[in-house]
Amino acid sequence: MLRSQLNDALKDALRRRDSETAATLRLVLAALKDREVAARSENGRDGLDEDEILRMLQKMAEQARESAATYAEAGRDDLAEKERKSERVIRRFLPRELDSGETEAAVEQVIGELGATGLKDMGRVMACLRRRYAGRMDFSHASTLAKTRLS
Repeated sequence: MLRSQLNDALKDALRRRDSETAATLRLVLAALKDREVAARSENGRDGLDEDEILRMLQKMAEQARESAATYAEAGRDDLAEKERKSERVIRRFLPRELDSGETEAAVEQVIGELGATGLKDMGRVMACLRRRYAGRMDFSHASTLAKTRLS
């Protein structure tokens, strides 16, 4: 479903002659195809499931955000704006990200469910969060919250 949404958005961007959006969507679809080929060769699966696509999109959006910040620091506002636009295009396909309070509540809930008591449980907590909130949570923020809570 997500793949078809991406393809439809690319067709729409091409019809509107929106070259920046089309370039971003082509990049996303190429990365998706690369991951599908890798998954097929590694474990014989056909395609990626929705959660894996969401994780890939989230990572790409995060990379675009970081690139925009780097370009802005270097005084390259033109490239920074291009990266910000790419991030906005990618985020259109992601579910609404949890805000800070919701993230904190989710971390607390998972810690409670797993009975996590120390930093040795950090991996289990993060794995559970990634499964449940793929594409919807800033995992670097969640990791900081979990580490603070488990310390």
